[in-house]
Amino acid sequence: MLRKVFMAQDPGRTRLRFAARAVVGIGLAVAVCGLAGHSLVGAVTGGLAALLALFTVTDPTVRGQALTTVLLPAVGLPVLALAAGLHDRPAARDLAFLAVVGAGVYARRWGPRGHSLGVFAFMTFFVAQFLHATTDRLPELFAAVVLSVLTAAGVRFGLWCYERGRPSLPQPAAPGGTGLRRVTTRQAVQATAGAGFALVVGQAVSGERWYWAVGAAWWIFVNTTSRGETLVRGFRRVLGTVIGIGLGLPLVAPLHGAAVPTAALLAVCVFGIFYTAAVSYTWMMLWVTLLAELLYGLLGVFTPGLLALRIAETAVGALGAGLAVLLVLPVTTHAITHAWIERALRCVHACTAEAAARLAGAPDADPAPRVAELEQLLGRVRLSVAPLVHPLNPMAGRRRRARRVLALLDDCAREVRGLVAVAADPEASHDARLAAACWRVETAVEALTGGDARDLAAHPAHTPATEPALAHLHGLERALAELAAPLRTPPGARLADA
Repeated sequence: MLRKVFMAQDPGRTRLRFAARAVVGIGLAVAVCGLAGHSLVGAVTGGLAALLALFTVTDPTVRGQALTTVLLPAVGLPVLALAAGLHDRPAARDLAFLAVVGAGVYARRWGPRGHSLGVFAFMTFFVAQFLHATTDRLPELFAAVVLSVLTAAGVRFGLWCYERGRPSLPQPAAPGGTGLRRVTTRQAVQATAGAGFALVVGQAVSGERWYWAVGAAWWIFVNTTSRGETLVRGFRRVLGTVIGIGLGLPLVAPLHGAAVPTAALLAVCVFGIFYTAAVSYTWMMLWVTLLAELLYGLLGVFTPGLLALRIAETAVGALGAGLAVLLVLPVTTHAITHAWIERALRCVHACTAEAAARLAGAPDADPAPRVAELEQLLGRVRLSVAPLVHPLNPMAGRRRRARRVLALLDDCAREVRGLVAVAADPEASHDARLAAACWRVETAVEALTGGDARDLAAHPAHTPATEPALAHLHGLERALAELAAPLRTPPGARLADA
């Protein structure tokens, strides 16, 4: 796990910039709240609003990100007012919280913007519970949210907009459908059910910190699609929380809420959250837990008993999420994995066709966007297959086949990248054998996604190619042929049963 976090590739140092900018943006937002005369509660609210503005907004274009950021207060402030207004009415507050949970997950059907606004709405309600916000505090909290989001936007789009000038990377949309066949609709029902369980049991565990359980259930559903993904994420959330508490107790307790060292450690935690989020949910949760401990130290309520309670409430939330995905409109891991693998293979063919057209002299052929799309799709495949390759998966044969599929898909991606690099060379010449090789790739993809993968088992070997483009195409053909074995399923079975 350590190697995964600290030795993971960081092309263009994107994760490093992402984390460093978050520290600057959130630090400035808190400073602005302090200069505006806000209390500690207002500063904490502003800091969390800035964190969400910098973390959750993932539109493919800078302009889209800016628009989503502007819309955050429009969604968050009414929710904050609702939470504060229902502070002394527990039954109505709980029902409103569950409604926010369901609406926030359902909003994912509208892509990255819906996801960002849904997360911001949920966290605004959550923060109101965390800080015991009441209506008399609303003017200060409203001002803190607006000032912090504007400050974060100034850093992101003005001071340090490293995304500007880069090609946009649209996020692959989740598998579609209508009604309850739509994944986002099923997840909204699941999340509401899981949060309802967490709310009831969490209140039985603690009438004061019950919202931790709801928060744990909510975040387990974020960026997951199938029940396998959700269960693995729940396990990692509990693991990260336990490790974070174990590290935080000897680190935070001696500080006694001292402002300067606590602020320094908070900056480290913010950096850790943003830097590790893309590669390890366990590590991200470790940093989130440390940040929560430091905030409780600042608020003067940090105790070892509070940490034990956090573990219990996190476990309740994970249990609620697990029961929901298993019992309420389950979305199977195989169905989702099937969809993502098929889309990745079709993208492999599209990349190959664009590269071949470029080598043939077509002026408008550009395989680069297809390669970026393929990387996004492979990321979704890895996330979907994670439950099958998890060390705790008791089905060793299925685990081995899933790992083989991932390795061969990575081989396909490597050959595609090499082919595209050759196509980008202005000196590259067109070889008449490219068309035949590209046709064979198309046939292989069709066999894997819609035909009979067994036809590829006896794929003929090719003589070594001296042309770089042909070498990559032959390597791609070999990888697709080898995919036939782990993806071969009985008639009527699904592609992802491997």
